Amino acid sequence: MKGSLIILSFFAGGLLLGMYKLIPSQFIETDYSMYALYILMFLVGIGIGSNKKSLEIIKSINFKIALVPLSVIVGTYIGVSIFALIQDNIGFIDAIAIGSGFGYYSLSSVLISELSGETLGVIALLSNIAREIITLLFTPIFARYFGKLAPIASGGATSMDTTLPIITKYIGSDYAIISVFSGVVLTILIPFLIAIIL
Repeated sequence: MKGSLIILSFFAGGLLLGMYKLIPSQFIETDYSMYALYILMFLVGIGIGSNKKSLEIIKSINFKIALVPLSVIVGTYIGVSIFALIQDNIGFIDAIAIGSGFGYYSLSSVLISELSGETLGVIALLSNIAREIITLLFTPIFARYFGKLAPIASGGATSMDTTLPIITKYIGSDYAIISVFSGVVLTILIPFLIAIIL
């Protein structure tokens, strides 16, 4: 949770600097977010490619473990579709794109900002941070009342890293492989799904 709060504080700091014009104008005029996206995509690739455990898990999968990230995708899309229907501010396609972040706020918010504007990117950032924080706070409740796979589904892409310790603490280390696999698959799919949707 500390990492999420640090990210939120950087976002709030940037927001304040932008609102009160406390940074040089050339910094605002030049779009650095695309360069940040390139670096982020490169680092995500390195992270997945260098994690031998993740690659071994992908090689040794069976059909049942592949259903976990698929159910996360389907469940997320059902949830954001319902949300899109009950409010008028965010359209259906935009809601699906935001949901396609699966908790990976840094990657999804930059991608969505580039493809659909900064407003939607900020909404994606906040909603995906909220997904991670909800997982960190409510994993014990999810595990108790909805089953051992519920915290993995709630964590989405973060189930392979930031929420993994809390997930394994409450559902057991036996589920760590499923959690990491689901997170890796979702992380790989995020850029493609967002690009296709938007």
